[in-house]
Amino acid sequence: MKHKMLEDIDAVIFDLDGSLVDSMWLWREIDIEYLGGFGIPLPENLQSKIEGMSFHETALYFKENFHIEDSLDKIKADWNRMAWDKYANQVPLKPGVAAFLEGCRESGIKLGIATSNSRELVGNIMQVHRLQDYFASIVTGCDVERGKPAPDVYLAAARQLQVLPERCLVFEDVLAGIQAGKNAGMRVCAVEDAYSMYVREEKKALADYYIESYGELM
Repeated sequence: MKHKMLEDIDAVIFDLDGSLVDSMWLWREIDIEYLGGFGIPLPENLQSKIEGMSFHETALYFKENFHIEDSLDKIKADWNRMAWDKYANQVPLKPGVAAFLEGCRESGIKLGIATSNSRELVGNIMQVHRLQDYFASIVTGCDVERGKPAPDVYLAAARQLQVLPERCLVFEDVLAGIQAGKNAGMRVCAVEDAYSMYVREEKKALADYYIESYGELM
C-alpha cells in the first residue's frame, strides 16, 4: 500500500476536525447558536481569530471578548453538550480514512491524534466510528501549554508514540495546524476541506503535500 508520502515515516498524526472527520461546519453552527443565546451576532472574522486555539484557549477568548459571565468550565461544558449529539449522528469520517487507517496499521505505522478539541468529544468520535484500536496516542490542546500554531501538541504526540518528529507525517486542514506540524519538524500533508477552501493555495504552499481525499493514498 505504501505511498511515496509514507517513505521513511514511522508515525502518522492526525488533526481531528476537518482532517479526520468532516466536522468544521458544526463549530460555526455551535458558535452562532451559543452566542445567539446571549443576543450576540456571530462576528465575520471569528474563525480566523480562534483558528488553532485549544478548547480552553477558545473558551477564554469567548469569555473575555464577548464578556460572558459564565465560568470557563460552564462554557466548555455547554459546548460539549451542544456538540455531543451532532458528533454522534451528523459527523462522518473524511472519505477514504477508514481504508487508510487500516493500511497504516498493516504497514506497522503508528497512529496518533493531535487536536484542539476536548478530550470528551474525541472519546465520543472514537466510539461512534470504532477507532479506539487504531490510535496509540491522543493529545488535546488542553494537555499542552500552547495551542497551534505552536508545535506542542504534535511534539507531545510524537513523544507518546516514541517516534522522532522527523519520522512523523501530519494530516491537517487549517493553516495554523499545518504551521504547527512544520514547527514540530514534521512533514505535513494538507487535507482539502470545504471550510478552508478560501486559503487552498496558501495551504498548498505551506504544506509538503496536498490531498483532496485519502483515497489518493491507496
